[in-house]
Amino acid sequence: MVSTRACGALSQGSNPCRHPMKEIKIFPEPISLKKLIGPSFVILALGLGSGEVILWPYLTANYGLGIAWGAILGITFQYFMNMEIERYTLVKGESVFVGIYKLFKPAVYWFIISTFIGFGLPGIIAASAQVMANVFGLDNFKWIAIPFLFLIGLILSTGKTVYGMMEHLTKIIILTGVPFIFLLAVFLSTKTDWSALLNGIIGRGEGFWFLPEGISIATFLAAFAYSGAGGNLNLTQSIYIKEKGYGMGFYSQKISSLFSLKKDNEIILDGTDCAVTPENINRFQKWWKLISIEHAFVFWFLGVVSMIFLMLLSYATTFGNVGNAEGINFVINEGMVIGQMVFPFVGVLFLVVVSIMLFQTQLGVMDSTSRIMAENFAIRKLHGKEKAKINLSKIYYSFVWAQIAFGIILFLFNIYEPKTLIVLGAVINAFAMFVHLFLVFWLNNRSLPEVFRPNLTRKIIIGIIFVFFGVFSFIVLWDKIF
Repeated sequence: MVSTRACGALSQGSNPCRHPMKEIKIFPEPISLKKLIGPSFVILALGLGSGEVILWPYLTANYGLGIAWGAILGITFQYFMNMEIERYTLVKGESVFVGIYKLFKPAVYWFIISTFIGFGLPGIIAASAQVMANVFGLDNFKWIAIPFLFLIGLILSTGKTVYGMMEHLTKIIILTGVPFIFLLAVFLSTKTDWSALLNGIIGRGEGFWFLPEGISIATFLAAFAYSGAGGNLNLTQSIYIKEKGYGMGFYSQKISSLFSLKKDNEIILDGTDCAVTPENINRFQKWWKLISIEHAFVFWFLGVVSMIFLMLLSYATTFGNVGNAEGINFVINEGMVIGQMVFPFVGVLFLVVVSIMLFQTQLGVMDSTSRIMAENFAIRKLHGKEKAKINLSKIYYSFVWAQIAFGIILFLFNIYEPKTLIVLGAVINAFAMFVHLFLVFWLNNRSLPEVFRPNLTRKIIIGIIFVFFGVFSFIVLWDKIF
């Protein structure tokens, strides 16, 4: 006999969208690991232009490879964070934003404001434009950055489905850009460089352990927070696996293109419950195993490899050179040295690849942040209405173009130094991670049936991560104020 006990209790009136009681359906059968791969590529790409391409190589160029441990620890922390985010959506078939709203309604305002402030600062696209401007010998790169922002808006506005387009572009760029950098790092590095890398993984640098004297704690925290996606972007893993149809997300709706013929639609942001039966529990466990493997390989392993080789390449080509500390000049220096060590066109090709990877990151960030803000806006607007129609796509694109307009305004007022914008945004997002760590932990342990909740080991790991980001955020705040 099938149990009627749902996966997570719902109190009367807690549904932010439409139905006071959700329909109970069976947990879908797991799909193959090959078909499962996708969302982790998208969230991995979100970090390529901030932590992987800019901040960690910047620190390496100036302080050496003794800080490599931080990059690995940072992305390891994010692996466990992302899995807890995926856990909720896998079981409930709705984003964590819907679940958190049911527990704490003001959270929607926090997510909209913190996301816009944290990621509205256009540091990544400014870095992409600066690198590309150097390739063409141009000085004022803001006039490249502005068209880049418009191009991102057009790309996001014309895809048949936003997620499908993002996944396709991301796979192409990662599977071409990362191997290229891998080959350059292997070819140009020496045994001494590899030895420095191995020492750095355990925290041993050149004359220091773990943190070198004079390093900016804010920049280190920024790099740590961006070892992967960072900030509220981690939460979009929930939206992406829902779009992909993982677990109970199989029953969810998808975001349509801005230029589709669809008008206002009756939106159901709530998920679909399942009964707590042996069969459904078994299917959940199979899904959990598959998504753990997928995320460990695509996000954690490829992320670690990407960061390590970008840092190794930076060390082999620029460590000790003059001018590395100024903005993202170390990237330009890398291209020059690579051109001298191999062939000039290879140095130029490196800069083009870096610029494209940065552009792709900004594209992914714009998509993800707009999804976050659109969904939270819709949750608040649909609250308490049993039947309501809303054009979620229009809300999504309103936030896309609002961010583009904000970035352009900053550029026109000559606020466009890439590293400054990236570090400022990353510090804000480190605090945002501190907040959403608590909210997701609370959500999973309050809303999911005990059989689907994280075990004791996972709870301890999340607790350690929470304390780490809390302490570092406090240290940075104290340093800046006092």
